[in-house]
Amino acid sequence: MFKKIKSDANLYSILVLIFLSIIWGSSFILIKKGLIAFSPIQVGAIRVFFASIILLPFAVKNYKKYFSKYKYLFLIFAVLSNLSPAILFALAESEISSSLAGILNALTPIFTFIVGALFFGTEKRINQIFGLILGIFGSVLLIVVGSSGEIGEINYFSLFVVLATLFYGISANIVKRFFQDVHPIALTSLAFMTLIPISIIILITTDTLSVLQNNESAYESLFFLFILGVVGTAFALILFNKVIQTTSAVFASTVTYLIPIVAVMWGVIDNEPIFLIHIIGMIVIIVGIYFVNYKK
Repeated sequence: MFKKIKSDANLYSILVLIFLSIIWGSSFILIKKGLIAFSPIQVGAIRVFFASIILLPFAVKNYKKYFSKYKYLFLIFAVLSNLSPAILFALAESEISSSLAGILNALTPIFTFIVGALFFGTEKRINQIFGLILGIFGSVLLIVVGSSGEIGEINYFSLFVVLATLFYGISANIVKRFFQDVHPIALTSLAFMTLIPISIIILITTDTLSVLQNNESAYESLFFLFILGVVGTAFALILFNKVIQTTSAVFASTVTYLIPIVAVMWGVIDNEPIFLIHIIGMIVIIVGIYFVNYKK
């Protein structure tokens, strides 16, 4: 695998991938900052709204070509891959650290494999089954870590992240099965376009306006969510598609290994407790991802 990565990569692509891992790895601390003023459902809706507006010109450009054919699939895909995870991560981070959320996010390739194997006919190999077992073991370690680093009761808020990565896994398989003929930028922008009405409804039916008027931290949180929506979602997806086009999906997928490391670094900077069991769980999950992706 690593020989393949080396042959695919050039210096520009490596730098872009590192930059991308910093952007996505920083998403979890930005969610945490957004939660200072806003509720989890508002954080998710604001993030999606900002990304949708930025991507809207791309959606308009590709509307006639794709939307009428896939409009219901776009909505299903958007809810599973964008809106639901945005809310679920915010719900999780209302009780768990951003670094733990970033580590558990690495379960996405594991769930992509599980969903593909169970429902989409993805080939199963012994090394992938081994990687699956490692990934589950690593995640269980993280879910049962107590606030003082001890192995204790289940941290149920961690399960929101697990559910979000399951949705990512389902959406990845939907892309592979149903959207092969749709350009990645068109797919992303049109999917987000379907979420504009939903995000607006969420924002006007909750106390968003009151928060903006009365919470002194509201505009600071809004700024962090703007960065999250525009840079951490819209811009990052365009960059990711560019990396795939200039190298390969194998090389681009290595961002999965780097995101948890960046998330943990931000957690340390923000004085979040990082215990040895967190590091062990992260390593176990990353090794599991390696075996799931290993082709030989």
